Amino acid sequence: MNKKMAAYLLEIKAVELNPENPFTWASGIKSPIYCDNRLIMSYPEIRSYAADQLTELIKTNFAEAEIIAGTATAGIPHAAWVSERLNLPMNYVRSSAKKHGKTNQIEGKVTPGKKAVVIEDLISTGGSSIDAVKALEEQGIKVLGVAALFTYGFKKAEQQFKEAGVPYYTVTNFDTLIEQASVLNYISQDQVNELAKWKSEF
Repeated sequence: MNKKMAAYLLEIKAVELNPENPFTWASGIKSPIYCDNRLIMSYPEIRSYAADQLTELIKTNFAEAEIIAGTATAGIPHAAWVSERLNLPMNYVRSSAKKHGKTNQIEGKVTPGKKAVVIEDLISTGGSSIDAVKALEEQGIKVLGVAALFTYGFKKAEQQFKEAGVPYYTVTNFDTLIEQASVLNYISQDQVNELAKWKSEF
């Protein structure tokens, strides 16, 4: 996996590691890691590198893609940069339909029969990615798979994607990240072991 991307995320503190004082996720999970990949937007060199890597993932694994679909909201900028590089149309997918206006869940032109790739900033349990896939497929769009910057590598995510029959690929992952964090002296070997143990619980 991509060590350079992992190092970039650590450098700009898009990913913070704090095994001693865990962060609390919206789900209530106590986590020693916090990902805020939105920070990438503020660093032109890094966001360009991230977009290049996502573009290569798509060229390699989803060469038939005709639409790039970002998940709202964090996947939207990455989808925009990737769709520009590939010269492809873009959509974005909300977690649910709007309550006003056209009540759209999918924004951008929806063309049934077209093949799409969903862009995520990160994958934890995989639930939001699968929901986006289902929303697109309900509108007649064929989803080839998901491309994301980062995954925690949880077994639950692997299971969800497998059950949904959706392949996914990421630029970097949790194991690579903690390896780089150790190499760059962000964390000790004891903390590496603690982080690995935490991940194994999911």
